[in-house]
Amino acid sequence: MKDLRMTKLAKQVMGYSCSLKPGEKVLIEAWDGCEEFVMELIKAAQEIGAYPYVSLQDMRLTRQLIMSATEESMKSWYEYEAGRMRDMDAYVAVSKQENIYEYAGIPSDKMAIYNKYYGKLHYSVRLPHTKWCKLRYPNAGMAQLAGMDTEAFEDFYFASSSIDYKKLNDIACALNKLCHRTDQVRIIAPGTDLVFSIKGMCQEESYCGIFNRPCGETGMNVVQGTANGVIRYNIPSSYQGFVFQDVELTLKDGVIVNAVSNNTELLNKILDTDKGARRIGEFAIGFNPMITKPIMDILFDEKMMMSLHFTPGNGKNNPSAIHWDLVQSHAPENGGGEIWFDDVLIRKDGIFLLDELLDMNPDRLSKLIAC
Repeated sequence: MKDLRMTKLAKQVMGYSCSLKPGEKVLIEAWDGCEEFVMELIKAAQEIGAYPYVSLQDMRLTRQLIMSATEESMKSWYEYEAGRMRDMDAYVAVSKQENIYEYAGIPSDKMAIYNKYYGKLHYSVRLPHTKWCKLRYPNAGMAQLAGMDTEAFEDFYFASSSIDYKKLNDIACALNKLCHRTDQVRIIAPGTDLVFSIKGMCQEESYCGIFNRPCGETGMNVVQGTANGVIRYNIPSSYQGFVFQDVELTLKDGVIVNAVSNNTELLNKILDTDKGARRIGEFAIGFNPMITKPIMDILFDEKMMMSLHFTPGNGKNNPSAIHWDLVQSHAPENGGGEIWFDDVLIRKDGIFLLDELLDMNPDRLSKLIAC
């Protein structure tokens, strides 16, 4: 029996996230078998009067393409994909993420070639030139990583992905306005003491639910050259077929000068992808009250309540082939933490302290945005 929550989510993605209009073209890229949900996305686009196009992808096939990649072959692949993307008005990516280790063991030189051209496609063509939304498709593999039975995970997935994002946007405006007025940010947590500037970097509006489902973050670029100190991430991160733990970055004048983890060699190979990979592309504060713990999926973990992410790689003022949202939780059970804006403590142990931000705390927010 069809899950009616899929129909509802598909309509939200096409209508709200992508704001499709009649006659617009949308490319739906589905990874590893999401056909049931893709059907609903097609119907939702057609109901609007838009023109859906579908591309079916498979991580195992992509792995083989990467393994045999050459500079010439990936350049040719990029030119084909970029040409198709430039013909679209919107882009929706849906993936199952069934095996987070699918890219494990790929030689670093091959991965570097793929990252170079995929990054060029994604960050130079898709993101700046289309309306886009990226989301997952619930499955047993994701449920297993999250430590849930499949039915419970499906409930969690739809609860976090189908909340009233328009209402969340309205509430998050207060944090957005505060970021606009802020210059210096300081993060203090176990193993972390980091300062940097966000002056003039915050977006004009809040975009919760536009680019990602689930969402629930206020993000911005970092002024290049201003980040100094150390940050230690306490949430594991699956990236390029390996689960990184205890990642610690030391920054001097905006550049990562030292990086260690449970695989320091691989970590540094990723950070050596290009010049921008050792600089910071994004700082964001996560507050989705439906995401209470990490599930080994960046798309969810970076939106987790009481979290933040400080992202090496691509940003509007820092071109790079990578964009790695490494997450730090400030929940008390994870050691807590503090966020200071211009010498004012705005969040402690995951709880916002300023009057204008109180509605963003988990207990209030979960009631206000229930859909």
